[in-house]
Amino acid sequence: MKKVISIVLAAALTLSLAACGSKVGPSPVKSADDLAGKVIGVQLGTTGDIYASDYEEEGSTIERYSKGSDAVQSLIQGKVDCVIIDEQPAKAFVAKNADKLEILSDPFALEEYAICVAKENADLTAKINEALATLKANGTIDQIVKNYIGDDTKGTCPYVKDANNTGANGVLKMATNAYFEPYEFYESGVVVGIDPSIMQAVCDILGMTLEIEDMEFDSIIAAVQTGKVSVGAAGMTVTEERLKNIDFTDSYATATQVIIVRK
Repeated sequence: MKKVISIVLAAALTLSLAACGSKVGPSPVKSADDLAGKVIGVQLGTTGDIYASDYEEEGSTIERYSKGSDAVQSLIQGKVDCVIIDEQPAKAFVAKNADKLEILSDPFALEEYAICVAKENADLTAKINEALATLKANGTIDQIVKNYIGDDTKGTCPYVKDANNTGANGVLKMATNAYFEPYEFYESGVVVGIDPSIMQAVCDILGMTLEIEDMEFDSIIAAVQTGKVSVGAAGMTVTEERLKNIDFTDSYATATQVIIVRK
């Protein structure tokens, strides 16, 4: 009898260990229509967070992370059912986990990126808008984007700081969250990406020195409001809620929100 019990217990233990080591299954989310009642991962304070919050009324649980990479890691581990995030960072995350993750084919939402500036700093907003208009007209912004996005152009056309810019007109402090590749990320200990390059190009026109401060995404607006920094550039979408507290420059990029799921 004892031998039989021992065999049964051993079999149960083996099944238990096998279950613990089993792979996490595919996501139950196949389209945006499946989001109700699911566990959705987002980066705190982002547009994805704003959009996902609408689903809380439909029984969804929103798990908020300080970094998009943390949300994606939770998705891989099965702690959330999907992640809502911007398309380009999503592509970077999925490329690194191609055997585990995929992006749903249907876009979740379209949005416009702009630079946030304090409401009382209208003069700076106007100057940046003039610089952005010049950079759009002469193709500089297109060049910067192509350097970070595109299989045939990536890394081939980096923006080079103007050697004639002495910074005589002061310092422009830019707040960002450097975990949002390709818009801003670390490379050899330096924050690089589309946003830093565009802001450097703006500073070259304005004759200013660019300084970048990396912080949590949901701290950027407060930093701009209080004057800790001059502007916020972090793949930030213009929304009615944000416009209550800060102003935005003209848009410099159109982006798409997507849903990442487990394969």
